[in-house]
Amino acid sequence: MLSPLMCLCFLVRDGGDGSTYVLLGKKKRGLGAGNVVGLGGKVEPNEDARAAAVREVAEESGVVVDPRDLEERAFIDFRFPTKPSWDQQAAVFVARRWQGDPVETDEITPTWYDVDAIPIDAMWSDARHWLPQVLAGRRLSADFTFQNDLRTLASARVDVEDSSVR
Repeated sequence: MLSPLMCLCFLVRDGGDGSTYVLLGKKKRGLGAGNVVGLGGKVEPNEDARAAAVREVAEESGVVVDPRDLEERAFIDFRFPTKPSWDQQAAVFVARRWQGDPVETDEITPTWYDVDAIPIDAMWSDARHWLPQVLAGRRLSADFTFQNDLRTLASARVDVEDSSVR
């Protein structure tokens, strides 16, 4: 059986101080509630991951992204052997252009973070293995399997496919 397809989208902007910032949000409900996460969610039937990322960003933050401004950066497989209903695959996008300012919604409390100070310990444990690379402009594929506690990684594989994106 195929795992559900999900999408994640990271809005990235340059700061006036030479820093780079990424929009993350504290998840309020559902799978991962309480974690800091990227914007995203399930790809609906008859929808591709790019269209889903545009829809999810709008629903979760009020920001409008043109699908042409999404850069596909990763494809990740998540496995939870003791809870297979949580298994999923995610297409990961980065956007540097959009319209509007992020607002809090029922799903997410959005916050801009310096990419050099991401609250990695408040995120899913897999994020430290791939998110910094994606934000540095790399393309990758990855597989993560979680232990019985559904939080700790049992195994991780990250294959960088192309380090020349930017």
